[in-house]
Amino acid sequence: MKLLSVVIPCYNSEEYMRYCIESLLPGGENVELLIVNDGSVDKTAEIADEYATRYPTIVKAIHQENGGHGEAVNAGIRNAAGLYLKVVDSDDWVDTRAYLKILSKLNDFVLEKKLVDMVISNFVYEKEGAKYKKVMKYENVLPIGEIFTWNDINKFRKGQYLLMHSLIYRTQLLKDCGLQLPKHTFYVDNLFVYVPLEHVKTMYYINVEFYRYFIGREDQSVQESVMIKRIDQQIKVNKLMIDLVKLYHVKNPNLRQYLLHHLEIVTVVSAILLIRSGTQENLRKKKELWRYIKEKDIDLYHDIRYGIMGQLMNLPGRPGRSISVGAYKISQRLVGFN
Repeated sequence: MKLLSVVIPCYNSEEYMRYCIESLLPGGENVELLIVNDGSVDKTAEIADEYATRYPTIVKAIHQENGGHGEAVNAGIRNAAGLYLKVVDSDDWVDTRAYLKILSKLNDFVLEKKLVDMVISNFVYEKEGAKYKKVMKYENVLPIGEIFTWNDINKFRKGQYLLMHSLIYRTQLLKDCGLQLPKHTFYVDNLFVYVPLEHVKTMYYINVEFYRYFIGREDQSVQESVMIKRIDQQIKVNKLMIDLVKLYHVKNPNLRQYLLHHLEIVTVVSAILLIRSGTQENLRKKKELWRYIKEKDIDLYHDIRYGIMGQLMNLPGRPGRSISVGAYKISQRLVGFN
């Protein structure tokens, strides 16, 4: 059995997917690379088949009709045969030394018969044109070099949270928890992280800068202007996070606190994008989102709406919205995201 399945969702990725794939090939026979061609109309399919032919025991090409990033990840999970699973987007890449260190640790888990549910590592914002590369680390939150549970973690700082880039899940856990990402929807990486967490019991943190998260393409889904155009999909994911995990049914207080923290961040992003758009229609959508949360769970509404960030996103009138946007811009510079 392979140690690690790496799912590489690809849509019209001919310009950059080779760099991604080449960064993952050093894993050798310990890994399987599942290149999911999600209905591309460029040479993505040819490139995927080329690698599958050159490395038949390592690379598998999966071709499907266009279903969006979530459906590409779903296909990867369905086809994964490795003990663990990692998603690497086709415009990103991994650091070789960190990669080999992680594979060595996964092999240790097998030899010691101590499989953990989730492995966490750091990632780097590879922001085009930026002199300083922001690294998302967890060394102040998570124990290093030992298997731990939710009882052993410290509180996450504001702006510090787990992304798809941080995580490697045990494959069977993803299959057993019934994770099914929606089709034709952007920003489902939040669901990939958020939904399985209540099923995670044991974890291991490897303090290496493994994943390199590229930010810079004009059409990239995380560009602010693109996110505003796709705000309905951001709101859809926000609501699904609320619907799919009954937060106050989660018994472990540390896990519940983390889930609240993550949901708060996503909700604040939704709210600020609606404010930034400057349209009356989107300001109405902002009110509707808060109303949706209130109707679904009054306790959740109070925790998010009357937290520091929730209050900041709901300052009255145009001056209040200007203050909200200013605070958001400061957080952008601090965290390094778009």
